[in-house]
Amino acid sequence: MNIQENQIIGELVAKDYRTASVFKKYGIDFCCQGNRTINDACEAKKIDDQLVVSDLNALTQSQSENTTDYKSWPIDLLADYIEKKHHLYVQEKTLEIKPYLDKICRVHGEHHPELFEIKEHFNATAGELAMHMKKEELILFPSIRKMVKTKQENFQWEAPQFGTVQNPIQMMMDEHTTEGDRFRKIETLSNNYTPPEDACNTYRVTIALLKEFEQDLHLHIHLENNILFPKAIELEKELSQKN
Repeated sequence: MNIQENQIIGELVAKDYRTASVFKKYGIDFCCQGNRTINDACEAKKIDDQLVVSDLNALTQSQSENTTDYKSWPIDLLADYIEKKHHLYVQEKTLEIKPYLDKICRVHGEHHPELFEIKEHFNATAGELAMHMKKEELILFPSIRKMVKTKQENFQWEAPQFGTVQNPIQMMMDEHTTEGDRFRKIETLSNNYTPPEDACNTYRVTIALLKEFEQDLHLHIHLENNILFPKAIELEKELSQKN
């Protein structure tokens, strides 16, 4: 695959998730803002796009690793996977991280007041993601599964009460952007997830957990924005044309 600067970032990452590491290296958002070209993203960051393209081509032309080809999955399977893996991860890690943040704010907050801002942003993310995931689990994902079943069993397609799947998808994408922005603030406040020299073990563990949470969130959003949602929109169009 010979990558060019006019290619769409999200589509590249959907084809080969290893490319996400290159975009992360240059601070380029591949999930929430994955609908931009490499050139557009580099112009916004004032980065030489040829450096990024060179790194991407070097990576993709290297020995292929065993990476999961999410793009080849049926979309109902992908929805199930996101719900069972990434939604569960958010629920479990939220319960783990919150008490740690409370503790390090009490112990280290006087000398590291940025911890209070990190805690505020994370608590906001936790609350918003909880509602966000419920909307996906109760509204969007069931609609996607229904579309798949309709096609498989050749049923007559009936539009959902919300009109088109594009409506909840746009809402989910807007919320993804909000949470992506929040975690960029956490990344900045934590000095790119680098604990200070006076950090205790709990402090270091908390920062490591926040970094891991962001990485999982990036993959979570990428799977939805760049693979699941576009495929769901195409499937709905296909079903509507048969009516």
